[in-house]
Amino acid sequence: MSSSTTSVSQALHWRYATKKFDTRKIPDATWEVLRQSLSLTPSSYGLQPWKFVVVENPALRAKLKPHSWDQTQIVDASHLVVFTHRTEITEADVNRFTQLISTVRGVPAEKIEPYRQMMLGGVVKGKDAAGQKEWAARQLYIALGQLMAVAAVLEIDTCALEGIDPAKYDEILGFKGTGYQTVVACALGYRATDDQYAQAQKVRFPTDQVVTKL
Repeated sequence: MSSSTTSVSQALHWRYATKKFDTRKIPDATWEVLRQSLSLTPSSYGLQPWKFVVVENPALRAKLKPHSWDQTQIVDASHLVVFTHRTEITEADVNRFTQLISTVRGVPAEKIEPYRQMMLGGVVKGKDAAGQKEWAARQLYIALGQLMAVAAVLEIDTCALEGIDPAKYDEILGFKGTGYQTVVACALGYRATDDQYAQAQKVRFPTDQVVTKL
């Protein structure tokens, strides 16, 4: 393997679901790369039906902790990102995106119209409310995976947090009525020296068992 592929492989072996963070803060320049990794996440149709909320306020984090199975990562980690998606995907959302395509790529709106109609048929008109939410939630997990992988390459520890009460998060963080709702969260920072899980052997099924060819 080249040095670059070796380093990526090492980073993926190095990462683990960090259970205990110390209080060190992620440097601003490093956090900016992580922040951009969220905005650069691919999504179905490119629609980006999300908002990533970085909770910096210690008081808010303390309020979230009881609704996160009292996991200490909520208050100890350098950064806490809450992943939210649109509660409803509307024609206005599609129009906003196609207008952005037109502006960024300098493409006339009429040339994008077939694609706009495809998105309307596939997401807005082709899914009921439950289907839209399920679709949007799947997009968030693409972003979560990308964030955690980039963090590993940068030697930043992470812990995905599904053990949360999304409704309580929405209430505490003021998401109700905004058109967004919580699905999952991720803590980022640096592992504490006494986190016993840091040295635990990674348990995975052999690659040949989970990656196959036809």
